[in-house]
Amino acid sequence: MEHDLWVTALLNRFLAGPANAVLDAIHYQHHSDRPWSNWFSNELLVVAIIIVVFAILRGRLSVDKPGKMQHTFELVYDFVSGQTEESAGHPGFKFLPYFGALFIFVLFMNLIGIIPGFESPTMTPSVPAGLAVCTFLLYNYAGFREHGVGPYLKHFAGPMPALAPLMIPIEFISHLARPLSLTIRLYANMFAGEKVTTTFIFLTYLIIPSVFMGLHVFVALLQAYIFMLLTMIYVGGAVAHED
Repeated sequence: MEHDLWVTALLNRFLAGPANAVLDAIHYQHHSDRPWSNWFSNELLVVAIIIVVFAILRGRLSVDKPGKMQHTFELVYDFVSGQTEESAGHPGFKFLPYFGALFIFVLFMNLIGIIPGFESPTMTPSVPAGLAVCTFLLYNYAGFREHGVGPYLKHFAGPMPALAPLMIPIEFISHLARPLSLTIRLYANMFAGEKVTTTFIFLTYLIIPSVFMGLHVFVALLQAYIFMLLTMIYVGGAVAHED
């Protein structure tokens, strides 16, 4: 049984009833005395933090005198927009809000584990799996929307009708492997990074933990970027038109 973090313990103490009601309604097996898990409580905390950050940002937006916070998020927007242009093409700009929200959400979830008393939700497989499924549904929806059902499904058969019996199973397996790949990549890297950082914090208390915490920040940024980039590539491939 996992040890409850302080946020989880508070939720289990004061909000166990509503959580039990929801979990019972969907017939999900759980411990009635502790229905809240660490990954879910920390994920909700990340959502709350993002809402507060953007509420503060909106109140400080200015055309004449933009502050440091506005400059920072403008850089993030320019970065995501530029990556969208390169990876998904012009049709991919329809999904720019999703790309940006995905990058920020994954990044915040990755980084919260660095703070003592918290844990990265992306260390739990179900979290990256949920995001991967959302990406899988999104890029297929984008393909159906851009080309129509028939033409989009037709590209699974390959360029030549004679190759269709071979190409259809290959394409089908390839597309099903994408959410699995996204899940394993994010989960494995964050789990390994968190364990290495935690181990060295317990072994030493000053210089070496700082080095590994810096490495953890780099991994958190890199994995958020890779997850967003692969999503852009999948969307770009789904909405691309053949020359």
